[in-house]
Formats: sequence, structure tokens, C-alpha cells
Amino acid sequence: MIEVKDITKSFDGKTILHDITATFETGKTNLIIGQSGSGKTVLIKSIIGLIRPEKGQILYDGRDIMKMDTNRVKDLRKEIGMLFQGSALFDSETVLGNVMFPLTMFTSMTRAEIKDRAQFCLERVNLKGADKKYPSEISGGMQKRVAIARAIALNPKYLFCDEPNSGLDPRTSIVIDELLSDITHEYNITTVINTHDMNSVLGIGENIIFINKGHREWVGNMKEIYHTANEALNDFVFANDLFQKVRGYVVANESH
Repeated sequence: MIEVKDITKSFDGKTILHDITATFETGKTNLIIGQSGSGKTVLIKSIIGLIRPEKGQILYDGRDIMKMDTNRVKDLRKEIGMLFQGSALFDSETVLGNVMFPLTMFTSMTRAEIKDRAQFCLERVNLKGADKKYPSEISGGMQKRVAIARAIALNPKYLFCDEPNSGLDPRTSIVIDELLSDITHEYNITTVINTHDMNSVLGIGENIIFINKGHREWVGNMKEIYHTANEALNDFVFANDLFQKVRGYVVANESH
């Protein structure tokens, strides 16, 4: 579990995060949503220690990253997996080589053990047989799955995903959502996803934090979001006619 308590962050005299408090639960998909410029990226960067807030606490299972020295932060980051928006694969490395990379860097495993672990992770994301291909030879969805395999290679306790469905078609996005959800539950990971994808919100949002103009305005799940009275959240999630119809259908059926 990750707990954020009263986080405030400013840049050049402008407050970006206003006393943000939120809990990211273990074994659940925790989503941070909000308009561009709402502060959610600053919040993510603060949580993982890339930005230091002026005040507040950021607790990883009770351990406050704000009080850690450089070495302790490095140790904590060994427990963190990262899935970047653009996958961030090494073009010159094979699929297998990309997944082996963090194991080579951060473990004392033998070469054979590293290869076995990387192969296992690729199989877990349904990429068995793709190990010798290069990123340029596979689709965007497959690249994202390679990135997920690399992110879980070190058995992370915490997994951060920045816009995991960016650039993907709707069908592939659903595959990625389901994979992230399955891995979260299977390995009991605290997964934090920064997303604009409303399909993700309504499909896998077990714990949703809505950030609006630097304030935490709403917390709930994918069922509760259909009934929110928060105007800014409604405008953000249900701006699309299709989602408006889905909402109407869900609410109508719940009343029967």
C-alpha cells in the first residue's frame, strides 16, 4: 500500500498540488485521472521520488520516502516497476534482451537464471516465441507487453504505469488493461496507473483518484463513478456521447 498525506508542490510560486491525500491499495488497480495540467503527472513523479514536495508524507507500506537518504531511495526503487508511456524499449536489443536488462543490472542472478526469468515473464504476457525479434519488428501492442514483462521482471511490489494505452487501438487497449489487472491480482502488486482512457476507468478502475486543478476532488471505483454528483468529474468521464449512453444504461438497469 502507498499512502500520500497532505502533499503540496509548487513551481515558481504557483501551487500545482494542494494538500493531496490518497491511498493506493495493494492488489488493486489504482487509477489517477484528470485533465491535462491537473497535476496528476506531478503527483506520480512525487510518489516515486523524482520530485520533492514542499510538505507531506509519501509512505510505502509505512516507509516515508520523504525521510529517506539517497541509498535508501535506491533500495526502494528496486521494489518498483515502471511502464513508460512510449514503452521505452531499447531498439538495439531483442525482446528477450530488453526483459533481461533490469535483471542484469540489479540482481546477482546467473546468466542462465536471468534468461529463464525473462522467458517466464514473456510467457506471462503471452509473448512466447517473440524473444528473438526486435522492437521494430513487432506491433505497438506487443511492444507494450514487452514493456510490462520488463516491468515485472524484478517481482516489484509497486507498479507505476504512465498512460499505458497511449497510441493503441481500442481492442489492444482492452488487452493491456486486462493484462495489467490480471498481473496486479496474481502477484498482489500495488499498481498505480496514470490514464486518460475512459475505457480503463470504467473497465479496471478498482480505486480511482480524480485530480482537478491540483486538488483531489473525488475517490471511488468504477461502479460508484456512474453515480457521482461531481460536475467536473462528470464532464471529464462522460463527455463522450457513447459513455453518456453507457451511464444511462447502467443506472437504468440498477434501478430494476
